[in-house]
Amino acid sequence: MILREVIVVDLPKFAATGLNAFPVCWFERNIDGTSKDVLDEDMKTKTIGLILGLCFFAGAACFAADDPQMGTWKLNETKSKLTPGTGKNNTVVYEAAGDEVKVTIDGTDADGKPTHNEWTGKVDGKDYAVTGDPKSDMRAYKKISDRILAFTVKKDGKTTVTGRIVVAADGKSRMVTAHGADEQGKKSAEKAAYDKQ
Repeated sequence: MILREVIVVDLPKFAATGLNAFPVCWFERNIDGTSKDVLDEDMKTKTIGLILGLCFFAGAACFAADDPQMGTWKLNETKSKLTPGTGKNNTVVYEAAGDEVKVTIDGTDADGKPTHNEWTGKVDGKDYAVTGDPKSDMRAYKKISDRILAFTVKKDGKTTVTGRIVVAADGKSRMVTAHGADEQGKKSAEKAAYDKQ
């Protein structure tokens, strides 16, 4: 015969919340007086779920820490070959967002006014939405190697820019090469150098 009993402990800090006691654990007590701890099935499920969630986020954090693209990158204009009279991306930030990557770009447009756009998605070559950029509404990144990403920028379903991002072997700098065309069809090619902050 098994008897179940709940052990409760009074704690003063729970008195302020209106709780005078709370269950600590379950015991099964055999007729001979021996007992063992037993977790409630709901508690087992919650514990396993919590552990799996922590493993997932720890894995995502490790992925982000090992990815040389991650971090804050600042434009180095002296090493760049930018098209005159166009905008530029002054700061680009890559950060983990769960199992996705968030890219935040701050810069200036052709008139020198500040710009800000964001992209969140997976680095799987598929299109994900861009917010805050009047010249694009979708962007895709694809991993070519540990240090190289290919990207595609689209507006209204049409590809407007393609390029590559190559991080130097030491991880301290990167070069973004972009090829595209403006609204009038004028083609351009740029190389933007960035230093890791």
